Amino acid sequence: MSPTDPVLRATGLSAGYGGADVVRDIDLDLVAGSAPVGVVGESGAGKSTIVRALVGVVRPTRGHATYAGRTVSKLSRRDKKTFRAEVRRVAQDGLVGVDPRWTVDRTLSAALTEARKAGRASGRSVAGLLADVALEPRYAPRTVHSLSGGEKQRLALAVALATRPRALLLDEPLTAVDPAMRGDVVRRLHDATRELGTAVLLVSHDLELVERLCPTVHVLADGTFVSSGPLREVLAGSAAGSDHPSVRALAQAAPLAAQRFR
Repeated sequence: MSPTDPVLRATGLSAGYGGADVVRDIDLDLVAGSAPVGVVGESGAGKSTIVRALVGVVRPTRGHATYAGRTVSKLSRRDKKTFRAEVRRVAQDGLVGVDPRWTVDRTLSAALTEARKAGRASGRSVAGLLADVALEPRYAPRTVHSLSGGEKQRLALAVALATRPRALLLDEPLTAVDPAMRGDVVRRLHDATRELGTAVLLVSHDLELVERLCPTVHVLADGTFVSSGPLREVLAGSAAGSDHPSVRALAQAAPLAAQRFR
């Protein structure tokens, strides 16, 4: 596999639930080492469905989701184990399956151990992972249960980084993080993923967060991408498709952001 080949690729991807497509004809490439890519859109537009299809939780009705050139839904059991280490998804409830009685130190130590077993050792320590998500060392002895929602979301990001992922899919990853803290978390996350050469897809309704991390943004509406480009150009109306009603609605819903980007 060439370094410029996509880790994950959606080609003409359509997917949904109960026989009804939520997204249609989605084309998307995530290349390791490339700049993060953002997807924005109104609630219910299907942003999370794209993420679920890319990781194989939802099977495409048409088109393909491929990992290193192989169809995600057809990976062998052995390949799925590698896939789970190399492609990490972090959602709002990203700590699903983690024992809330465990300490932060034990949680991250376990993640680093699993990474080594999967051949994905990152060379990072527990302290380093905490620093990657702006959690101070004093959090190490805390139990997961005692953390706030935002602290749990940052811990979920640290757990994902432990496997040195080739692709990181972030689905509203910082909704519970204090707005004053998000900038620092995003900056550190950007530095960590760039150092690791990790491809990043950020799905979020937070336009400022997306703009900080992603040079390229796709606007999802009517089940497909209606406009793509730098967020400031999309909101200012200078990118192709910027005249779509959903794009105008985004700009109107976040007027301060739209003004700042113009």
